[in-house]
Amino acid sequence: MAGSFFRVACQDCENEQVVFGKAASEVNCAVCGTTIARPTGGDAEFTGSVVETVEAR
Repeated sequence: MAGSFFRVACQDCENEQVVFGKAASEVNCAVCGTTIARPTGGDAEFTGSVVETVEAR
């Protein structure tokens, strides 16, 4: 399984967390609960801003 991990910043509270690039479920911010990634059947759609690629595969 190939995929990358990204550090994504929340739009509301600027909290940063690591998200898998092919997320199969909705990912919420651990601090405020805002959705930061949504599954699309392939690569996830990030609603927060991608700060960096943590691990590329």
